[in-house]
Amino acid sequence: MSFTIAQVAERTGLSQHTLRYYERDGLLPHEVGRASSGRRAYSEQDVGGIVMIARLRATGMPIAEIRRYARLVRDGDTSVPARLQLLVEHREHVLAQLHEAKEHLAAIEAKIALYHATTQESFACPARPDRGLGKPGT
Repeated sequence: MSFTIAQVAERTGLSQHTLRYYERDGLLPHEVGRASSGRRAYSEQDVGGIVMIARLRATGMPIAEIRRYARLVRDGDTSVPARLQLLVEHREHVLAQLHEAKEHLAAIEAKIALYHATTQESFACPARPDRGLGKPGT
């Protein structure tokens, strides 16, 4: 079964422009086939490769590294150790991002708890003169 560029765009959430860019810039692991009409005819394997490339991009892998990954995939089984190394290194980058995001989330949660407690206190004792109606502290 093959898919048109519109179908692949719908399935992946990427624009047709992005799909063409990925192909033109050598980011796809495999060359996209063509239908007898000359239009792109994507296979399931193509779609899977596109999804992987989109995930690598979404997790911050630089375009040059994605291009390298795609080239390694095209090189076949002999490049599996190099692909593995590239993905292991990228995983470390993603784990560091997750750790940082968790720290940011914890700070946001703490601030929400502080504001929630302040809001609950002011509702419980609205007449207290030491509790102004101004903005809570930073």
